[in-house]
Amino acid sequence: MNIFITTGTYHFMKQLQEKHASENIIFMENAEGATLLHETNSKKTLFQSPRKYEVIDASGELADHGFVVCNNIPVTDEGRPIFEYRFKGRARAIENTPGFIAIRVLRPLTSNTYVILTQWQDRESFTNWKDSKEFKQAHETKKPEAGVDNQPHIFSSPSYVTTYMVPRENE
Repeated sequence: MNIFITTGTYHFMKQLQEKHASENIIFMENAEGATLLHETNSKKTLFQSPRKYEVIDASGELADHGFVVCNNIPVTDEGRPIFEYRFKGRARAIENTPGFIAIRVLRPLTSNTYVILTQWQDRESFTNWKDSKEFKQAHETKKPEAGVDNQPHIFSSPSYVTTYMVPRENE
């Protein structure tokens, strides 16, 4: 599965979504503008110059409503296998959290920035997850494995978070 993401003006993004209503396209917005997310099994998208990702882990179905959190994590080329290995071993506690809708772990195809995308019923559900003991356990720093000090530095720059609202059609 692949995800393609593009940004633009509210009006243009809404028109593009409506024009391709048969595609799995999620309209998202925040203070910076509008964003479309196209989830497909194809390697092609209808977007002209999108950010391109391969889905390497997924749970739940993306919905046409809710609150989306994207944790953007720049990873060095040599750190990619280590980063992906760590995610394959995740506890999966998030899936049992009230208000959770979906998660996608996205491998970048044209950049160095992985995206951990989670979708929630609302901002409060995400905040409750962040304040939970399960979140703290999932994000605690573990003791290094044998030989980990010899591993390369895997992050190329600090991570950053972007958030979006997915408005219901009648809002």
